[in-house]
Amino acid sequence: MSFTAQDRPDVVLIGAGIMSATFAALLRSLDPSLSVVAFETLDACGLESSQAWNNAGTGHAGNCELNYTPQKPDGSVDISKALEVNNQFDLSRNFWAYCVRNGWVKDPASFIRLCPHMSLVWGEKDVAFLKARHKAMSSHHCFEGMEYSEDSATITKWAPLTMHGRDPSQKVAATFYRGGTDVDFGALTRALFGHMEATAQITTFYRHKITSMAREPDQRWRLTAKSQTDNSSVTVSARFVFIGAGGAALEMLQAADIPEARSYAGFPVSGQWLRCDDPSIVGQHHAKVYGKAAVGSPPMSVPHLDTRVINGRSHLLFGPYAGFTTKFLKRGSWTDFYRSLNTKNILPTVQVAEDNFSLLKYLVQQITQSSNKRFSSLHAFYPQAQKDEWKLSIAGQRVQIIKPNEKNRGTLKFGTELVRSADKSLVALLGASPGASVAAAVALQVIETCFADRLSDPTWQRRLHEIFPIYGIDLKNDAETLRANRQQTGEILKI
Repeated sequence: MSFTAQDRPDVVLIGAGIMSATFAALLRSLDPSLSVVAFETLDACGLESSQAWNNAGTGHAGNCELNYTPQKPDGSVDISKALEVNNQFDLSRNFWAYCVRNGWVKDPASFIRLCPHMSLVWGEKDVAFLKARHKAMSSHHCFEGMEYSEDSATITKWAPLTMHGRDPSQKVAATFYRGGTDVDFGALTRALFGHMEATAQITTFYRHKITSMAREPDQRWRLTAKSQTDNSSVTVSARFVFIGAGGAALEMLQAADIPEARSYAGFPVSGQWLRCDDPSIVGQHHAKVYGKAAVGSPPMSVPHLDTRVINGRSHLLFGPYAGFTTKFLKRGSWTDFYRSLNTKNILPTVQVAEDNFSLLKYLVQQITQSSNKRFSSLHAFYPQAQKDEWKLSIAGQRVQIIKPNEKNRGTLKFGTELVRSADKSLVALLGASPGASVAAAVALQVIETCFADRLSDPTWQRRLHEIFPIYGIDLKNDAETLRANRQQTGEILKI
């Protein structure tokens, strides 16, 4: 039997979201000869976590997310995590600019727009924290231009809805970063897959669910996917497998049965938004305004009042309100969580429940709160909000990582993590925030670790520097290069 590139592809992608789209586009740009096949359970690409209504759409760059800048016991603020995310977002800007220059994305305004990033706090303690945070961040060239104010008139100019009707005696402070962005990751996913499919750079099987995955004698991966339309099956033999399936990544990783992942488990968290579509209200707010998270809440539940531009129309979102569900995907099954448990990961899962009582309490409170209670949290950001102007909207699912720590006790991780097989022939992306915003950095990390033997190739090195002009440069210590690069990518992306 003879095999085509489709039967024996170099690379198989499981999931057709922003992570798979970014990795495939990067890999094909480095080596156009590689054959790539993707399997997606749903009808089209980018319909789960990448879909615009299912995420915050913030180009996470560490400008406004207060959970990235913890305060130390001495009162100073640690900005190292914010710097890391900030530089990862610069890699995303580089990659997106490359895609626009080379026609992969026709119009950058279809997925990215300027939208100021703000942090807003109230009360003596939080105002003191934000002031210390601004001092630490604004002194670094990565965050130059970030403004700070405790003046109500200035904050009103930045974000009118947050101040109108607020008690004038309340002590308030805000930071304002003009160069923030709003990103439609669903639109970007569709553009990347659309280009690759139209130019025969990828073969995508939609409505196909992976039903088996196993090693072959030659160490390739044999995958079988079943059609959700007619129950037919497709079987391929792949040299490399990338699992970017969002909430389904853990299930796929378990199906691969690699030793490196046998103790991993997942903790699903659901989300809801309050959404306003009224142009007379939406038109008064143009910013992403982040506040402080409630004690015990997961990072993706940091409250924010966001401008969103989706399909060319502006909206306001507030939230997200967290909850617990046993689904791993928005369109998943209530049995997802239970089916993920096994003899290897059930103890770490129980230990996480024991050690995170405050989180469980918070989630129960979120699930059981009344609509009036839910709306009262919006009033803290938008004092004159009227209930009939907002409607409840369901956000996407997030699955947090559970894994043993160095003491072999289960711990809950809130970031993103790559899990690889020992021979680096399979990698899965687990976790959530900052997620899509740093997809290019994640894809580059996969290249550096799983395709390290190709990096000595002069052609790959040349192409890497074409895609990422800042590749190999520490932007935290090179202000001149950072400024020049942001100027260049800003012009291409029209931001």
